[in-house]
Amino acid sequence: MKTLIIVIHPDIKNSVVNKRWIEELHKFPDQYHVHQLYEVYPDEKIDVSAEQKRIEQYDKIVFQFPYYWFNAPALFKKWLDEVLTHGWAYGSKSGYKVAGKQIALAISLGVNEDELSPSGIYKYPLEELTRPFELSFEYVKAVYKPLFAYYGIEYNSSPERIEKSVPLYLDFLKAL
Repeated sequence: MKTLIIVIHPDIKNSVVNKRWIEELHKFPDQYHVHQLYEVYPDEKIDVSAEQKRIEQYDKIVFQFPYYWFNAPALFKKWLDEVLTHGWAYGSKSGYKVAGKQIALAISLGVNEDELSPSGIYKYPLEELTRPFELSFEYVKAVYKPLFAYYGIEYNSSPERIEKSVPLYLDFLKAL
């Protein structure tokens, strides 16, 4: 079965790594369906019913986004608030439509990994900073998988370095 990749990037045209990942995913249409939220909802008015139907079609879902200001783009939070509704995602016998689905995050970061550590400038590892996502998906009984992170884009976004990220990302997706 295909994996749904929900891309949440507010400026994909100027992206380096996320745009490259999308280009690669499009080479495998039988394995991955790429759904770009900012492209589909430039006005940020989410079609909740369409999103819920889309989620119901997939057993593996990856949320791909750049990490900045110690969080995900705002449309991701809005999507979570509006799509994971009571009676559909949780809270009733007919709810839990996300239950059992494997969900993971694929994150690009400008900072280096060592900066996100107890001895680093930002003190906390990414896994700790993304804990609210983990808890949210566990709350709706999804199977939250370890995240994929590609660090240091701010320091080195050379074409060679971006290309090195592609097989790492594909290996992560295949292992889900």
